[in-house]
Amino acid sequence: MTGNPAHRRWLMLAIGTGGQTAMTTVLYGLPSLLPAFQREFGLSLAGAGALVSGPILGILLTMVGWGLVADRRGERFALAAGLLPAAAVLSVAAAVRGATALAVLLVLAGACGASVNSASGRLVIGWFPPHRRGIAMGVRQASQPLGVGLAAAVLPPLAEHAGLPAALGCCALLCAAVGGVVLLLAVDPPRPPETGTVRGPGPYRGGRLWRLHGAAALLCVPQFVVAGFALVFLTTARGWPAATAGTVLAVANLAGAGVRLLAGWWSDRVGSRLRPMRLLALATAAAVLLLALGAAAAPPLGTAALLLATALTVSTNGLHNTAVAEHAGPAWAGRALGVHGLGQHAAIVLVPPLTGALVTAHGFAPAYALAAVFPVAAAALLPGEPAAPAGETAAPSLDAASAAPRTPA
Repeated sequence: MTGNPAHRRWLMLAIGTGGQTAMTTVLYGLPSLLPAFQREFGLSLAGAGALVSGPILGILLTMVGWGLVADRRGERFALAAGLLPAAAVLSVAAAVRGATALAVLLVLAGACGASVNSASGRLVIGWFPPHRRGIAMGVRQASQPLGVGLAAAVLPPLAEHAGLPAALGCCALLCAAVGGVVLLLAVDPPRPPETGTVRGPGPYRGGRLWRLHGAAALLCVPQFVVAGFALVFLTTARGWPAATAGTVLAVANLAGAGVRLLAGWWSDRVGSRLRPMRLLALATAAAVLLLALGAAAAPPLGTAALLLATALTVSTNGLHNTAVAEHAGPAWAGRALGVHGLGQHAAIVLVPPLTGALVTAHGFAPAYALAAVFPVAAAALLPGEPAAPAGETAAPSLDAASAAPRTPA
């Protein structure tokens, strides 16, 4: 593929964002089908929550491996090798009628789709210079609330009017379409030349990356408590029709996508991923605590706080993914993002069933109050700013020459 590299990088951003959006409908959008799973299989809320955790378990099994594949074989190969098999698995899932068989297939779909989490981030980071990575990763990370919003708007009506197989088939079609685009148009970013020198010890010395991994994992918990049970909260605690709730949540997730873009732009302007991330973590804690208070004593306040928390809980994802890739460098970015994603999904794999059980036993307010603790802990765990070389301000550490062309945009 030829053409202006400045134009190409935006095409690669669109492809990476499209791949993440398609897989998000499966990896994180299935909670919008919780009522449908309960109706179809006669499950409790906790049981349906365990079913939608299947893709997350699949991610845990393969995330680091896909990062290694992206480092060794390239982003295009990893994306296509994950999206197209995921589409095939979801097609089979649409045809099964048992909860156990569906659970196994959802685990397999997550195992395939994990490639997108590592490879699409590496694709974006590799094509953009440091001063534009924040906004670029903000666009890419906006795909997650967009995918969740798409799932909330489309999947419940499909399941209600055409059946659960139609909803799962829609997810399969999305993955197949984007996988085809990847094969046709995706181009791996430039790589640093092999020098033949002995490779260093890697980016994990000093513990900085581990603290980033840990903080990101903590921030994922309130995100999944809020997003995973938003539809259930609005339909059961507030008595909204499922279609209305899904539409409103789709709009809230669009706002979340906008917040991610603003967070990325902010981090580029201040030359730091961590300062905005820490402040947004504290704002997230306040929003989720307000949601708990509203759920306990003032339902209209709870509804407004739910929409605010839906946007804020997703605000930091682009920042910590960018920080990890920049600190790891081009040779390690895929694996570091794989470990990063592994930690996040390990933290949330039990969130849907445990939150479902807590809500069933004690209501929404305690679940939200507990979730508010995690972003406070994340803000405390975040490392300080990296040391800057003499004469420079603290800046992202991944050299533009090693991960992206220096042509003007």
